Amino acid sequence: MSIVLVVNSGSSSMKYRLIDMRDETVLASGLIERIGEYRGLVRHDGPNGRHELARRIVDHEAAFEAMIRGFNEHGPSLDDYPPVAVGHRVVQGARRFLAPTVVDDSVERDIEDLIPLAPLHNGANLEGIRGARRAFPDLPHVTVFDTSFHTSMSDAASLYALDRPTAERYRIRRYGAHGSSHKFVSAEAARFLGKPLEDLKIIVLHIGNGASACAVRGGVSIETSMGLTPLEGLVMGTRTGDIDPAVLFHLHRQAGYSVDDLDELLNKKSGLAGLTGSNDMRDVEARARKGDALALTALEIYAHRIRHYIGAYHAQLGGADAVVWTAGVGENSPDARARAMRGLEFLGMKLDPELNDQRVKEPTRISAADSAIDILVVPTNEELEIARQTLQATGIPADA
Repeated sequence: MSIVLVVNSGSSSMKYRLIDMRDETVLASGLIERIGEYRGLVRHDGPNGRHELARRIVDHEAAFEAMIRGFNEHGPSLDDYPPVAVGHRVVQGARRFLAPTVVDDSVERDIEDLIPLAPLHNGANLEGIRGARRAFPDLPHVTVFDTSFHTSMSDAASLYALDRPTAERYRIRRYGAHGSSHKFVSAEAARFLGKPLEDLKIIVLHIGNGASACAVRGGVSIETSMGLTPLEGLVMGTRTGDIDPAVLFHLHRQAGYSVDDLDELLNKKSGLAGLTGSNDMRDVEARARKGDALALTALEIYAHRIRHYIGAYHAQLGGADAVVWTAGVGENSPDARARAMRGLEFLGMKLDPELNDQRVKEPTRISAADSAIDILVVPTNEELEIARQTLQATGIPADA
C-alpha cells in the first residue's frame, strides 16, 4: 500500500494526516497543540471517531510519540497500514529548493540556513522534520516547500527595486507562499472545467487567516502577492498586507517603536484584528450585519485589496479564464466573495447571487450564466498535494 504520512509542524503545534494514495483516502488525521506549554492537547481522528486528551507535550519529539500512541490506541495501526514515506511542509525554500526534496542532513542544514527568511516558520518546520526522522528512521522523508511553486516567476515579478548588492547579499526578493494550495487548486479548477491546465489562465485567491493571490498561467505561477515573507499582499487576520514602508520609519522616530515592536504590530496586531479587535471573519461579519461601523469599514478595506489584486492579475495574465476562491474565508464566506467581486462585471466577472450564497464541500461554479469568466469555489487540500509530491520525489507509485 502506498500510504503517506503528511506532517505540518508549527512552533507550538503539529498537524498530521495519513493518506492511502491508491484512492487518496484519509485514513486518520490529528492535531497536537501547545507543544512546550504546561498543558497540551492531543486530538486524533481515526476509524473510531475523534479522541482528545489533555497532557503535557514537552517538545516535537514528544509530539511524535503522542501521535504514534494515537495510532496504536485508536487506529489505524501503523503495522497494518505502514507509511512508505513522510511528507513535510516547509514554508521557505528560497531559490535553493525548486521541487520536493528527499531529506538528508545537508537538506536539514539548508533549511536551518533559511530560517532568517522565515523565522516564524522554518525553525518549527525543521523541528518537525528532526522529530519525524527520529520516529521513522527507516522511511524516506520529503520536504515540500511553499515557495517552490513560485520559483517560476520572472525577475520582473520577483525582484524588488532595491540596491542590487544589498538585495543579493541578504537574499531579498519575492518568494511567495501557499504554493501547495495554489498548485492544487489550479489543477482542480482545470479538472472541474474539463479543460487542459496548460491552456488556462487562472487567478487563485487563497483567503484564510493568512491570505494570498496567485496568477497561474498554464499551471505555472507568474505572480503572487506574498513577498519576502508572508506579510506582504492582502489584508489578513492579523497581518497588514501591503503598507508604505515609511510607516515603520515614522513609528520608530515618532513613537520609539523597536524592530521587535514593529514586527509584532504588523504580523500579530494588524489586519482584521487591528481594524476591529477580532481576526475571525465570522465575528467581523456578524458585527457588520448589526451595523457596526468599524466592522463594515474593515470588510470594505479587506475587499478593496482583493479586488485590486484581481484586476492586477487579470492584466498580468492578459485576461483570465477563471477566478478561483479557496481556503477558510474563500470557501465559507459568500459575503467576502460578493464584496470583493463587486464592480468587476466590466471585466466579464459576474457572480450569481444564489449560487454564491452557499458553503461548498466540492468544486462549484458560482458565476452567472452570462459571466465571460468562470468564478469557482474549490476547496483546497494542501496535505494531499504534499502527499502527491512526496511520492513524486521518492519515485514510489501511488498504486504500489
